[in-house]
This record gives sequence, structure tokens and C-alpha cells, in this order.
Amino acid sequence: MQHRTHQVITAVALTGLGLGALVAPAGAAESVRLNYRGFSRTVPVALLTALAETGDSSGSLAGLLNQAGQNPAELRSLLTRPLPVNSVVLDRSLNSGPGEWALDQLGDSIHTSKGEADRQALRAALVLSASDDSHITLLEVLQKYPTEEVVLEGDRIQDAYNSLASFLRPLSIFL
Repeated sequence: MQHRTHQVITAVALTGLGLGALVAPAGAAESVRLNYRGFSRTVPVALLTALAETGDSSGSLAGLLNQAGQNPAELRSLLTRPLPVNSVVLDRSLNSGPGEWALDQLGDSIHTSKGEADRQALRAALVLSASDDSHITLLEVLQKYPTEEVVLEGDRIQDAYNSLASFLRPLSIFL
């Protein structure tokens, strides 16, 4: 039992060091390029955070949602709906064949603006999102994304959430 506990602590420490090295140079996303039904606009992460916290959309976010005919309450729900997961189990799972497949599927909806290292950036954002409270929200993933800008394909958000939920469901037994 003691040996298993030591393994878990070591895995958490190594994960933290590895993710810290990956995330430290770039920081966290400051803006999100939202693509909805042919419309695209870059909005500060702070506007999405405000929508999630208050339900109010403003500025460029309100304009884009209005143009795309997107209900702000629906986006708020998708941004804040938690998915429970253990960060160590998640990290190990995302570093497997099925995990990489899941990252590629999610990468169609959430990705870097340059299309480089999408899988690695998304893996880091997911694990960092889960590391502090054992659950993931889309807003946390965007906030912890290790590039200055992250692209969110608005038309695919629900599909991305559903794919992530399906991938995480079997992992919830480790909570």
C-alpha cells in the first residue's frame, strides 16, 4: 500500500513538473478566437469568464453571439458544466492510444491558432484544469490553454463536450 501511495505521489510530481515546463514559457490563453457559422471574432478570455459568472455577454462577444444566433445561456451552460476526473488518471489516459484519439477529436473544436502542437496544448490544458479541483470545465480549459490565443469552433462545442464526457465517463471510477 505504501509503495502504491509513493507511485501516485511521484506521478503527480512528475506530471506537475512536465506540465509546468510545457506551460511556463507561453503562459495562459488571453484571448479566444470564436468561430460560429461563418463568423469569427477574437474575444478576451475575461469576457467568457464574465459570461460564465454573471450570464451577461458584452462587447465583441455579445456581437458575435447575436450575429451567429447563439443563445448566451447555452454557451454559459457549456462553459461551466463540470466533468469529474482525477488528474493523474486523466494524464495517463491522454498519453495512451485512445487518449490521443480523443485529443484529436477534441482538437477539431479546440485548437491553437497556428495548428501546431494541438494535441500537446490540449492535453496540458485538460490536465491543468482537473489538477486543482478534480473536474474539468470548458472555461477552465480555455483559461489554462498554454498559448496566447486558442481557437474555439463554436458550431462544434456541444460535440466536443459530448466526446470529452464519453471519454471521461469510464475514468470517473477513479475518483
